[in-house]
Amino acid sequence: MDEINRWADIDEDLLKEISKRFHAYDDYLQLRLVCKEWSLKLAKIPNGNKIPWLLLPDETVKNHSYEDEEIHHLMQLGAADDETLDTCALEEKDIYHIMLSEMQSYNKFIRGSGHGWLIVQSISDGTIQMLNPFTNRSLDLPPVSTLPTIIDFQPDNHGDEYTMWDFRDIRITLDRDRTHRFQVEKVIINSSPEHDIENFMAVVIFGPNQRLAFYKPGNMRWVEFPTRDKGFNDVIFFQGKIYAINNYGQLYEFDTNTRTGLKGGIHETRPPSEIPVGPLRLKYLIGCTNGSLLMLTRYVNLPLGMELGTSKFNIYELKRNGKEWSTLDNLGDYILVIGYNSSVQIPVPFLSKGNQIWFTDNQTAMQSSFYDPVPQDIGIFDLDHGNFQRVLLEVKFFCPPVWLLP
Repeated sequence: MDEINRWADIDEDLLKEISKRFHAYDDYLQLRLVCKEWSLKLAKIPNGNKIPWLLLPDETVKNHSYEDEEIHHLMQLGAADDETLDTCALEEKDIYHIMLSEMQSYNKFIRGSGHGWLIVQSISDGTIQMLNPFTNRSLDLPPVSTLPTIIDFQPDNHGDEYTMWDFRDIRITLDRDRTHRFQVEKVIINSSPEHDIENFMAVVIFGPNQRLAFYKPGNMRWVEFPTRDKGFNDVIFFQGKIYAINNYGQLYEFDTNTRTGLKGGIHETRPPSEIPVGPLRLKYLIGCTNGSLLMLTRYVNLPLGMELGTSKFNIYELKRNGKEWSTLDNLGDYILVIGYNSSVQIPVPFLSKGNQIWFTDNQTAMQSSFYDPVPQDIGIFDLDHGNFQRVLLEVKFFCPPVWLLP
C-alpha cells in the first residue's frame, strides 16, 4: 500500500513531464486512469503533444454497425506513409469513435476548430455553437442573424427570411438555408473559454465579401472590425494581436488591448510582388514559435471532372520586426496545419516527419452541390519531395472533415 501511495503522490510537475511522452490520446487517457490523484493532476486534454486529429463524419467510415448518425470518428495520420489513404486503411485500431449529440451531418457543419473546440453552425436555425468533444462542454456564440451584413431576419417569411447586403452592398432578400450555409466562412478563437472566459474572443470571416467581425463575452451581436476592407482569406491570434491576410496577400494587424476596442488596419509590409490572386489561390496565415509570420499560398486547380484539388503551395516568411516577405522552402522540424481550423505551426508529432503541410478543404463557395455530398481536398504535402499524400479520395461528405488540435 505504501508503494501505491508513493506513486499516487508523485510530484505534479514530474507527472506532467512524463505525460508528454504519451503521444496517442488513448494512452494518455489510460495514464489519467491509473489513480484518482493522477486524474486530478493531469488535464483532460493533453498539453504536451498537440497531435492533429482528423474529425470525420460517420458516412466516411464504411462497414460499421453503428446506427446513430451522430457518431463522428477521430483518426491520426502521423504514421501513414502511403501515397493515397482510403477508407480501407481506416482499421478499427486507428479510429476513435465519439458521440456528438449536437452534430447531425445533414443539418450542422463545422466552420472552425482550435484549442480542442469545434465551432458548429446549424443550417436550419443559424445558431453558432462551440463544442468541446473531449469534455462535452459547449458555449453559444451569436447566431448568423446578428452578422453585420444582416439587415433583418423574419423567420416566418418563408423563402425570403433574410434581408441583407450582397457583395455589391445592394439590399437583397435571401432564403434561410442559403444564408445560413454561405454567410460564415471561418471562425477562430484565441483560447479555450474554460481557462479564461473574461479574455475570451472569437473572430469570424463572414459575408459574400469576406469581411471580419469579432465577439467577446457579453456581446449580443458580432461586431465589425474597424476596417470595412474585404476579401480576407485567413485570420489568426498571435502574440496578443490579431493578424489577417486578404486574397491579394496584404497583411492586416489589430491590437486587442485597447480601452476603445480593436484598433489597427493595413500593415506596413507590402504583399510579395509575384503573389498569385483569385478564388483558387487561397492564403493562410501562421504564427511561428520564433516570432515570424508565415503566409501560405495554396494553388487549387479545377481539373476534368470538376473536382477541386490542391496542386502546389508557396510559403513566405515575415521575420519578427521585418519589413518584407521572403520565400521559404523548408519548415524544419515543424508541420503546418490548415483548413477550417485555426492555421497553426506545430512540432513534428510522434511517428511523423517535419517539413510538411497538412490540409483539409475549406473552400465553402467552391463546393458545387447544395444538398448532396461532395468530394473534399484533403491530404499531406511533403516539401522535401514535392509530393502529395491524398486522403479519402473516394469519399463524399455532407459535413467536411476538419483538423482538431487537443
